[in-house]
Amino acid sequence: MNPSTQDILVHTEAGVCTITFHRVDKKNSFTAAMYATLAAALAAAEADPQVRVLVFQGDATVFSAGNDITDFLERPPLDQNAPVFQVLRGLASFPKPMIAAVCGPAVGLGTTMLFHCDLVYAGDNAVFSMPFVNLGLCPEAGSSLLAPQILGYHRAAEALLFGEPFLAEAALEAGLVNRVVPPTECNALAQVQAKKLAAKPLSSLIETKRLLKKGQTPAVLERIAEEAETFSRLLTAPAAREAFTAFLEKRRPDFSKV
Repeated sequence: MNPSTQDILVHTEAGVCTITFHRVDKKNSFTAAMYATLAAALAAAEADPQVRVLVFQGDATVFSAGNDITDFLERPPLDQNAPVFQVLRGLASFPKPMIAAVCGPAVGLGTTMLFHCDLVYAGDNAVFSMPFVNLGLCPEAGSSLLAPQILGYHRAAEALLFGEPFLAEAALEAGLVNRVVPPTECNALAQVQAKKLAAKPLSSLIETKRLLKKGQTPAVLERIAEEAETFSRLLTAPAAREAFTAFLEKRRPDFSKV
């Protein structure tokens, strides 16, 4: 079996497609192969008339640590057709309800993908962070547009400029999260809510989501493309090289000369 299909588990039952990040030993960090698997799963769930609701979940201890840095450096996403950008476009344009159950660390895409979800439930151990600036990079997944809309400009600026983590209660207060529960209950709650939605008419779910997001999707896709272009350019710049070298050498980066 392809390792990426072991790391991304897809299960559909009673109208609910559940995508589980299943690489707990690596904190559910994403590889390029996992992004390819995830992109295919999103496309299949969108096309499958039996799927009414999509659920993302990790483990009770970790949602996702974001990119696998070693794999990321070996297979950098340098063009718009890279698997990660396919995933971002898939999230932004997915027409059916999406729910996320988030426990433990949610880093980088682990947080920015939540801006595309319609409902987010968090364990009280959830920790969100978007540390792109600290890596010499810029926001992705349309987060430079969506974070200010959802969190408010000043909260978004603090989260994106400092890249520092914020906890579940802060995410709840800011409107990123619908409800906070004990970690052992989080995935189950998401499933209960998903089954409630799956019992409703699919046409009504799709049209309601379309109206909720009316006019926004083209702007989000445009921002994703702009971020991707900037991200790819910054990825080869001195600041990012220093950040990733420092990460691999397990030292603090020195940006004083970049």
